Amino acid sequence: MDFHLTPGQLALRNEVHGWLQSVMTPEMEGFPYAEEEDPAMLRAFNRRLAEKGWIAPSWPEEVGGMGLGAIEQLVFGEEMAYFRAPNGARGPAVGYAGPTIMMYGTDAQRRRHLPGITNWDVVWCQGFSEPGSGSDLASLQTTAVRDGDDWILNGTKTWTSSGHYADWMYLLARTDPEAPKHKGISYFLLDLKSPGVSFHQLRNIADRAGFGQYFFDNVRLPQDSLLGEENRGWYQATTTLDLERSNIANAGSARRALDDLLGFVRESDASPAYRQRLAGLAVEVAVATMLSYRVASMLAAGQVPNQEASTLKLFLSELDQRIANTGLQVLGAYGQLMPGSPLAKLRAQFALTYLTTVPRTIAGGTSEIQRNIIATRGLGLPR
Repeated sequence: MDFHLTPGQLALRNEVHGWLQSVMTPEMEGFPYAEEEDPAMLRAFNRRLAEKGWIAPSWPEEVGGMGLGAIEQLVFGEEMAYFRAPNGARGPAVGYAGPTIMMYGTDAQRRRHLPGITNWDVVWCQGFSEPGSGSDLASLQTTAVRDGDDWILNGTKTWTSSGHYADWMYLLARTDPEAPKHKGISYFLLDLKSPGVSFHQLRNIADRAGFGQYFFDNVRLPQDSLLGEENRGWYQATTTLDLERSNIANAGSARRALDDLLGFVRESDASPAYRQRLAGLAVEVAVATMLSYRVASMLAAGQVPNQEASTLKLFLSELDQRIANTGLQVLGAYGQLMPGSPLAKLRAQFALTYLTTVPRTIAGGTSEIQRNIIATRGLGLPR
């Protein structure tokens, strides 16, 4: 692993940094703490990125990307995270749906779906989890039954992040109920405007509306909705999940939260007893950064991060929780205030993130699953 960025990578970082400084208004900086998401603002921001060709920097140029490598993608992502730039569901589209379509889609599917992502005309969401199928995803019960050349979809998907303003969903459905549970699943692309699709908004532990539950009642899926081979969807989904775990890839937001907290301590009468704890968190942020670059370096070398991606995901998601916990303690009574309070300090970010970091150790594979991967695949321990 090379610990130094090339001149080109440094130039990219400076370019992205300068652009974000110029466009991030106070309203946009406060977006993560707003009570309700503004889909119009999210779409507008991502279209500004699209105009610069920055929606999918690591995608090949022939499909609308910049052809940048994994390190450049990480540099880009770090700056976006540090500035708290709106995401607006770029992750599901750019990190998972697009690459999976590139890998398994037909030429017609690539032509149809990839430009919609890089132009940001279409917002994607993920349809994997179900009320009874989360960590044991292969137990899913949503079905797609053949009807001529089409399929009829019935079931439900939940924890659908950004689902309330998404246009399309990539999803898994059981197409062979007689096959072993991993072998009777297919991967589909669904237009969410299709008849029979309905959505119910869910609110998280912080009373924010970031996800919801979809219901499918005899939804007709045309022939070109199938991605890849019928009944091989589980193996395609593992590709998507590997991309998801590898893309939880930078400590930019953790560094920003710690910088905000350090600035507050310097300017206030906060207890000096927290200095050692804050110094420890600074070391942990540096460790998370190195773990990020380790994963990116492997990708750049053509290797597939496995336990390395799990180590990063585990460490960074739990670090986010430790920073939020420390922020609450440093702020004292002010730490109990939620965003919107006239007495809030630091936008009341730590009260909110203390709650919203809870699912970070669940989504993308629980901490327990990550530890099992590290133990068996990284350390060679028996199952």
